[in-house]
Amino acid sequence: MSAIAENVAFLRERIERAAAAAGRAPGSVAFVAATKMNGADNVRAAIAAGVDACGENRVQELLEKYEQSAYTGAPLHFIGGLQKNKVKYLVGKVELIQSVDSRELALTIAKKAQQLGITQNVLIEVNIGREEAKSGVDPDAADELIAELSGLEGIRVKGLMAIPPNIELDPKNSVYFEKMRNLYVDMRTKKYDNVNVEILSMGMSGDFETAIACGSNMVRIGSAIFGPRIYR
Repeated sequence: MSAIAENVAFLRERIERAAAAAGRAPGSVAFVAATKMNGADNVRAAIAAGVDACGENRVQELLEKYEQSAYTGAPLHFIGGLQKNKVKYLVGKVELIQSVDSRELALTIAKKAQQLGITQNVLIEVNIGREEAKSGVDPDAADELIAELSGLEGIRVKGLMAIPPNIELDPKNSVYFEKMRNLYVDMRTKKYDNVNVEILSMGMSGDFETAIACGSNMVRIGSAIFGPRIYR
């Protein structure tokens, strides 16, 4: 068994244990491999090992691996910050865009989806820690944004995504997972067209078990599968 396969199996066990500890059913948490800076062979190995989806952060990297058929066998998500001029490269290729943080970006996605005759699933990214360096809508404005998008043809809001402040640097940051859960629960009570809030995407390699305990049903794990990223 390859190192990637071993890591995926070990992480799957941890995900299932965390879900069970939170009183959740087996298989209730989606395991997304964050494949940034990993080549096509590593992506294929993660898919063969049983991850539920692959998530890419960079449009150009996604397109290069897409041309190599790297994602065959698993749904493809886009999980990074997205510029409006890059939308045309993603709609129709990815199952889920997890990083919609403005009406303008959503309108661009919807327009491209309408041209293709499809409906693009998206998540609203929330800047739950209100950090200047991170993208995402202010948590107090999330409901307003979802309401604005509810009648928009070509787009469907499937839930929320967040990258809270790093819990490894400060354990008190776990409170932001709780805040996201509360926002998610509140959004689920609203009745809007084209909105079906069923996904809460939060938790990464260093904090996914805490995120699951706080209600996450989709985690995005990279370095714990593939090893530390080497930035040049």
